[in-house]
Amino acid sequence: MDLRQAAELQNRGMIAFDLALGTAALATPDATLKLLGHAEPSDDARELFRRCGPIWLTFAAAHAVAAARGRPEDWWALAWLRGTELFTDALWSRSPAFRTPRARATMVGAGLGNLAMTLAFAQLATRPRRRRALRRR
Repeated sequence: MDLRQAAELQNRGMIAFDLALGTAALATPDATLKLLGHAEPSDDARELFRRCGPIWLTFAAAHAVAAARGRPEDWWALAWLRGTELFTDALWSRSPAFRTPRARATMVGAGLGNLAMTLAFAQLATRPRRRRALRRR
């Protein structure tokens, strides 16, 4: 598997992940926060988390566009979007509501994952697109 194939596979996975995260943040924020290792949220923490739902759904849409079209500008957009998330989870991991080292490490790991995606998607933006072979019947 080459870089393009790995990045395209990761991109498809992020469509599902961001769709699930965004939907869960909107519909069941308490359960989603608990799954992430967060303590019982205060009312304002719950609503701040719920506020992120539409953001993650927008990320899912951007990943879907790149999967469907694969144009350089789509990959640049994803690199930029993922770049905006490099430090957000690591900063959030400092919250006293994350009580276990595992939950904190997972949040820091999310930042590292975003760094890898940022670099991979930027690389795809600079490579020529593969043409799909036409099938004859």
